[in-house]
Amino acid sequence: MITLPPPEELLSRGRAAFFGLAIGDALGAPVEFMTRGEIRDKYGVLRDMVGGGWLRLKPGQITDDSEMSLCIARALVDKGAWTLTGIADNFANWLKSKPIDVGDTCRRGIRNYMLKGMLETPPNNWDGGNGAAMRMLPVALFTLGDPDLLRRCAVEQAHLTHNQALSDAACICFGNLVHLAITGRSLRSLRREVDDLVKSFPTFGFEPYKGLATGYVVDTLQTVFHCFFSTKTFEGCLIETVNQGGDADTTGAIAGALAGAYYGEAGIPSRWRKKLDRTLAAEITRLSEDLVRLAPAYRSLA
Repeated sequence: MITLPPPEELLSRGRAAFFGLAIGDALGAPVEFMTRGEIRDKYGVLRDMVGGGWLRLKPGQITDDSEMSLCIARALVDKGAWTLTGIADNFANWLKSKPIDVGDTCRRGIRNYMLKGMLETPPNNWDGGNGAAMRMLPVALFTLGDPDLLRRCAVEQAHLTHNQALSDAACICFGNLVHLAITGRSLRSLRREVDDLVKSFPTFGFEPYKGLATGYVVDTLQTVFHCFFSTKTFEGCLIETVNQGGDADTTGAIAGALAGAYYGEAGIPSRWRKKLDRTLAAEITRLSEDLVRLAPAYRSLA
């Protein structure tokens, strides 16, 4: 039986994971769609939240990765329980607000809900993008301590927009990794989880790393795995990740969430955290803590 960390540590690591998500998103978004060479020519090594990019962002501004994660977090906290309809409603309201960026597959799935009430998009082998995996963190926090609940909720939220086997596997694996990291498990334990994924789906193999950081969920996770396991700090992981270019806001967000959960709040550079909007930071703190308090692991310690 696994010994859980004390409640305050679970809350702290939950906060670190959610802040890591937003920081990775904001750090990587300005170099989204750039190549490694283009980033190197313009910045040398990108180490700070510079803003700009094709979306003309302000330094520290988040994009759809964090915004869709917030939609899920708000729905679960407001309900105090799993609510797929609540998540779908928040996605619909978010889409109506004309967000700065939204992926085509996410847009199609949300519109199917808005127009037809569909809570599960039809299976499609071409929907192997990373749009479901990028918003998994709130689900992982909410299900902490219950891997079966994680699996069910991961797939349900994914199928709102992405119904594809590799996307499902990526969502479940990422959720399991967050569970391991937040509960203080070793790097070797996290690596075993990834090895199990690769054994079931060899296409996720990342050694040697192919250098692809596209929006395809396989490329995305290969990038995250390579950068997480080849670095030793939160900062090093995120810098390595976003400087790969490609879908840098999403690889940054996923890597940031995982690294935040693993390295904790003390590992997050204050210069990055201070760049986030204060209202956003306050909401991340509240939602992350509330999600962890709803989780089976936390309730077992109460």
